[in-house]
Amino acid sequence: MSSSSGDKVRASHILIKHQGSRRKSSWKDPEGAVISNTTRDEAVAQLKALRDDIVSGKADFNDVAARYSDCSSAKRGGDLGPFGKGQMQKPFETTTYALKVGEISDIVDTDSGVHIIKRTG
Repeated sequence: MSSSSGDKVRASHILIKHQGSRRKSSWKDPEGAVISNTTRDEAVAQLKALRDDIVSGKADFNDVAARYSDCSSAKRGGDLGPFGKGQMQKPFETTTYALKVGEISDIVDTDSGVHIIKRTG
């Protein structure tokens, strides 16, 4: 893999924020009331359940992102668009680049919260 500007990936994600998140508010919890009372373990449990539904085909990734993600990308079904190296938090970037297109990650921790990532390009 070269590190040229053409070396971009595209991904969608679902973010669940929790007490340890850098910013404890989101588009669906502007006051941060829910986020401040959510432990990391609770956030992970919720995300694992959502991931199981997606992987088993019971739910669609984009629909789940639109409903549950604490990131404003929820409005786009979780789509973050294309990005290159150095644009995302390191664990997020490393995981995305390691996925094959169409693959969904396990739980990824960043300063923002816990995520599952789907590489789309």
